[in-house]
Amino acid sequence: MRQDDLKLLGKIVTTHGIRGQLKVASFSGEFDTILSLETVVLKGKDGRMETFPVARATVHHDRVLLSLTPFTNINEVLHLISAVSYAHRDQFPPLEEGEYYWCDLIGLQVVTAAGTVIGRLDSILPTESHDVYVVRGADREYLIPAVEDVVVQVDLEAGTMTVSPPEGLLDL
Repeated sequence: MRQDDLKLLGKIVTTHGIRGQLKVASFSGEFDTILSLETVVLKGKDGRMETFPVARATVHHDRVLLSLTPFTNINEVLHLISAVSYAHRDQFPPLEEGEYYWCDLIGLQVVTAAGTVIGRLDSILPTESHDVYVVRGADREYLIPAVEDVVVQVDLEAGTMTVSPPEGLLDL
Protein backbone atom coordinates (compact mmCIF):
# COMPACT_ATOMS: atom_id res chain seq x y z
CA MET A 1 0.00 0.00 0.00
CA ARG A 2 1.40 3.40 -0.99
CA GLN A 3 1.43 5.56 2.10
CA ASP A 4 2.63 8.78 0.49
CA ASP A 5 -0.89 9.64 -0.69
CA LEU A 6 -2.58 8.70 2.60
CA LYS A 7 -4.05 11.66 4.45
CA LEU A 8 -4.91 11.72 8.13
CA LEU A 9 -8.64 12.17 8.79
CA GLY A 10 -9.48 11.39 12.38
CA LYS A 11 -9.63 8.85 15.14
CA ILE A 12 -12.05 6.10 16.14
CA VAL A 13 -13.23 7.24 19.57
CA THR A 14 -15.82 4.57 20.42
CA THR A 15 -18.51 2.31 19.05
CA HIS A 16 -22.16 3.20 18.48
CA GLY A 17 -24.95 0.72 19.03
CA ILE A 18 -24.62 -3.04 18.71
CA ARG A 19 -24.33 -3.34 14.92
CA GLY A 20 -20.64 -2.50 14.66
CA GLN A 21 -20.80 1.21 13.92
CA LEU A 22 -17.77 3.30 14.83
CA LYS A 23 -17.68 6.93 15.97
CA VAL A 24 -14.97 8.94 14.25
CA ALA A 25 -13.72 12.31 15.51
CA SER A 26 -12.63 14.35 12.49
CA PHE A 27 -9.34 16.17 13.07
CA SER A 28 -10.30 18.96 10.66
CA GLY A 29 -13.82 19.40 12.01
CA GLU A 30 -15.40 18.84 8.60
CA PHE A 31 -17.32 15.73 7.62
CA ASP A 32 -17.87 15.85 3.84
CA THR A 33 -14.59 14.13 3.05
CA ILE A 34 -15.22 11.20 5.39
CA LEU A 35 -18.83 10.91 4.21
CA SER A 36 -17.68 10.58 0.59
CA LEU A 37 -15.13 7.80 1.09
CA GLU A 38 -15.43 4.39 -0.53
CA THR A 39 -12.63 2.94 1.62
CA VAL A 40 -10.87 3.95 4.81
CA VAL A 41 -7.43 2.93 6.06
CA LEU A 42 -7.15 2.31 9.79
CA LYS A 43 -3.89 2.27 11.70
CA GLY A 44 -4.22 0.29 14.91
CA LYS A 45 -2.29 0.60 18.16
CA ASP A 46 0.13 -2.03 16.86
CA GLY A 47 0.98 0.18 13.87
CA ARG A 48 -0.58 -2.19 11.36
CA MET A 49 -2.65 -0.57 8.61
CA GLU A 50 -5.73 -2.18 7.11
CA THR A 51 -8.09 -0.99 4.39
CA PHE A 52 -11.84 -1.46 4.80
CA PRO A 53 -14.73 -0.69 2.44
CA VAL A 54 -17.14 1.90 3.84
CA ALA A 55 -20.65 0.42 3.92
CA ARG A 56 -22.27 3.57 5.34
CA ALA A 57 -21.27 6.93 6.79
CA THR A 58 -23.52 9.46 8.51
CA VAL A 59 -23.11 12.50 10.76
CA HIS A 60 -24.13 12.05 14.39
CA HIS A 61 -23.78 15.22 16.48
CA ASP A 62 -20.09 16.20 16.22
CA ARG A 63 -18.89 12.81 14.97
CA VAL A 64 -19.16 10.59 11.91
CA LEU A 65 -20.69 7.14 12.30
CA LEU A 66 -18.92 4.62 10.08
CA SER A 67 -20.13 1.17 9.17
CA LEU A 68 -17.32 -0.84 7.63
CA THR A 69 -17.52 -4.04 5.64
CA PRO A 70 -17.40 -6.85 6.85
CA PHE A 71 -18.35 -5.84 10.42
CA THR A 72 -21.93 -6.34 11.60
CA ASN A 73 -21.74 -6.36 15.40
CA ILE A 74 -20.03 -4.51 18.20
CA ASN A 75 -17.75 -7.39 19.20
CA GLU A 76 -16.09 -7.37 15.77
CA VAL A 77 -15.06 -3.70 16.02
CA LEU A 78 -13.96 -3.27 19.63
CA HIS A 79 -10.31 -3.74 18.62
CA LEU A 80 -10.62 -0.72 16.29
CA ILE A 81 -11.27 1.80 19.09
CA SER A 82 -8.38 4.32 19.16
CA ALA A 83 -7.36 3.46 15.60
CA VAL A 84 -6.38 6.45 13.48
CA SER A 85 -8.20 6.82 10.16
CA TYR A 86 -6.65 7.75 6.83
CA ALA A 87 -7.84 7.93 3.24
CA HIS A 88 -6.15 8.04 -0.12
CA ARG A 89 -6.03 11.62 -1.40
CA ASP A 90 -7.60 10.66 -4.74
CA GLN A 91 -10.85 9.78 -2.93
CA PHE A 92 -11.40 13.32 -1.66
CA PRO A 93 -14.23 15.22 -3.38
CA PRO A 94 -13.17 18.11 -5.62
CA LEU A 95 -13.19 21.61 -4.15
CA GLU A 96 -14.15 24.98 -5.55
CA GLU A 97 -11.39 27.26 -6.82
CA GLY A 98 -9.60 28.90 -3.90
CA GLU A 99 -10.59 26.13 -1.46
CA TYR A 100 -8.00 23.75 -0.04
CA TYR A 101 -7.89 20.71 2.14
CA TRP A 102 -5.98 21.22 5.37
CA CYS A 103 -3.73 18.30 4.54
CA ASP A 104 -2.63 20.11 1.36
CA LEU A 105 -1.75 23.28 3.28
CA ILE A 106 0.17 21.77 6.19
CA GLY A 107 3.88 21.98 5.46
CA LEU A 108 3.72 24.86 2.98
CA GLN A 109 6.48 27.44 3.25
CA VAL A 110 4.90 30.77 4.22
CA VAL A 111 6.47 33.91 2.77
CA THR A 112 5.53 37.57 2.73
CA ALA A 113 4.66 39.35 -0.50
CA ALA A 114 8.13 40.93 -0.23
CA GLY A 115 9.72 37.46 -0.27
CA THR A 116 10.66 37.16 3.41
CA VAL A 117 10.36 33.59 4.68
CA ILE A 118 8.20 33.44 7.81
CA GLY A 119 8.25 29.67 8.34
CA ARG A 120 6.24 26.50 7.64
CA LEU A 121 2.51 26.09 8.12
CA ASP A 122 2.43 23.70 11.07
CA SER A 123 -1.25 23.42 11.97
CA ILE A 124 -4.63 25.06 11.52
CA LEU A 125 -6.93 26.32 14.26
CA PRO A 126 -10.62 26.47 13.35
CA THR A 127 -12.50 29.44 14.79
CA GLU A 128 -16.08 30.71 14.43
CA SER A 129 -15.23 33.35 11.83
CA HIS A 130 -12.20 31.93 9.99
CA ASP A 131 -9.33 29.50 10.36
CA VAL A 132 -6.00 30.60 11.82
CA TYR A 133 -2.76 29.25 10.37
CA VAL A 134 -0.06 28.36 12.89
CA VAL A 135 3.29 29.04 11.23
CA ARG A 136 6.54 27.86 12.84
CA GLY A 137 9.42 30.20 12.17
CA ALA A 138 13.08 29.73 13.03
CA ASP A 139 12.67 31.10 16.55
CA ARG A 140 8.95 31.52 17.16
CA GLU A 141 5.38 30.76 16.17
CA TYR A 142 3.14 33.09 14.18
CA LEU A 143 -0.67 33.10 14.02
CA ILE A 144 -1.87 34.14 10.57
CA PRO A 145 -5.61 34.69 9.95
CA ALA A 146 -6.86 32.72 6.95
CA VAL A 147 -8.65 35.61 5.27
CA GLU A 148 -8.42 36.95 1.70
CA ASP A 149 -6.84 40.24 2.78
CA VAL A 150 -3.93 38.39 4.40
CA VAL A 151 -3.47 35.22 2.33
CA VAL A 152 -2.51 36.53 -1.10
CA GLN A 153 -1.68 33.28 -2.90
CA VAL A 154 -1.48 29.54 -2.34
CA ASP A 155 0.74 27.64 -4.77
CA LEU A 156 0.52 23.94 -4.00
CA GLU A 157 2.85 23.06 -6.89
CA ALA A 158 5.60 25.33 -5.54
CA GLY A 159 4.78 24.46 -1.92
CA THR A 160 4.30 28.07 -0.88
CA MET A 161 1.73 30.37 0.67
CA THR A 162 2.21 34.09 0.18
CA VAL A 163 0.80 36.40 2.84
CA SER A 164 0.47 40.15 3.22
CA PRO A 165 0.16 40.55 6.99
CA PRO A 166 -1.14 43.83 8.40
CA GLU A 167 1.50 46.00 10.02
CA GLY A 168 2.49 44.63 13.42
CA LEU A 169 0.92 41.16 12.99
CA LEU A 170 4.29 39.42 12.83
CA ASP A 171 5.44 41.34 15.93
CA LEU A 172 2.72 39.90 18.18
